[in-house]
Amino acid sequence: MQHRDITAGQGREATAAGTPDMNEVVGRDDLLLVTLDTLRFDVAAELAAAGRLPNLARHLPGGVWEKRHAPGSFTYASHQAMFAGFLPTPAEQGPHPRLFAARFAGSETTAGRTFVFDTPDLVSALAGAGYRTVCIGGVGFFNKQGPLGSVLPGMFQESHWEPSFSVASPSSFEAQVERAEQVVASLPRERRLFLFVNVPSLHQPNWFHLPGATRADGDSRETHAAALEYVDRHIGRLFAAASSRRRCFAIVCSDHGTAYGDGGFTGHRLGHEAVWTVPYAHFFLEASA
Repeated sequence: MQHRDITAGQGREATAAGTPDMNEVVGRDDLLLVTLDTLRFDVAAELAAAGRLPNLARHLPGGVWEKRHAPGSFTYASHQAMFAGFLPTPAEQGPHPRLFAARFAGSETTAGRTFVFDTPDLVSALAGAGYRTVCIGGVGFFNKQGPLGSVLPGMFQESHWEPSFSVASPSSFEAQVERAEQVVASLPRERRLFLFVNVPSLHQPNWFHLPGATRADGDSRETHAAALEYVDRHIGRLFAAASSRRRCFAIVCSDHGTAYGDGGFTGHRLGHEAVWTVPYAHFFLEASA
């Protein structure tokens, strides 16, 4: 994949889509938060511009990803921040009003359209507002196989993880989508839903998403891109399920990026532009029922 600087102006165009009044959204619409774990901004932007993400691109404001900065450099830290209301921040000078915020004296990013809550985290706030909160985990921090892997899913009223959802499964996202469809189908129609899905497909290992690649070839920027195309092929089913009962407000973003030799670095939990720069979008999914 050739590297092209196509990021100029993308953040401005996507931001122009505007911010809804979350005080009206919460309690009226279902909510969907999808974290494309480890997805790099540059790869996401290039694929969208090349027409290789048709199912995602049709929902992105202006057809492009917004360039943002991650609140953490690895999954656990970033999700703790996001569940506290600190979603990825626009990659330009702020302040930037937030969609959700805990009540906090002196906050410069809480505005009139911000949904302000008095609980320690957004998940419990939405539960208090009558939402069924459901987590469908992917990477190890959601696997519930030990105390650390139970912290994030433990915030939700209902959480799901099994080996078929893990980073080691080439069909992980398909299995997650199937579980999401089951969750939605089992919920009483009148009950509001906050559905969170942590998609592991972009995370290493991802070599198996590139046709012809072998384990010996290892992971690369190209296999990372192939993994995103795999997610795009199936995400329409998730969007359809999330909007099958009523209009749904969706947030789709990365929690952090990852390095493939950039500046001599590999992986994440480090300070590099490939790690802290992430794609973001929010939009409404109109009711499909």
